[in-house]
Amino acid sequence: MTPRFGLWKDLQARLFTPEEIADAERYARRETLRMELAELRKLAGKTQVQVAKKAKMHQGELSRAERRKDHRISTIRRYVEALGGEIEIVARLKGREIRLKGV
Repeated sequence: MTPRFGLWKDLQARLFTPEEIADAERYARRETLRMELAELRKLAGKTQVQVAKKAKMHQGELSRAERRKDHRISTIRRYVEALGGEIEIVARLKGREIRLKGV
């Protein structure tokens, strides 16, 4: 007979105090890396030319994208996929995290 497990939130509530949960969530938010696209590319050990080629962009176009402050999701997706990663869009609403599909 396999053991039954409840939802993570149920297990979490049984194992940890609300203060411990809040501390862990604050820690996770602090530890989440926040960086510009160029920093992400450098972390991946790639040059602009390498990423541009994989993203099917010109190097100049990629350079402008790295400096831009407002990005299209499709551009960021191409960029991150060229680094070998993937994009996940998460909406936070009323204390919940919702992973958006097809965005």
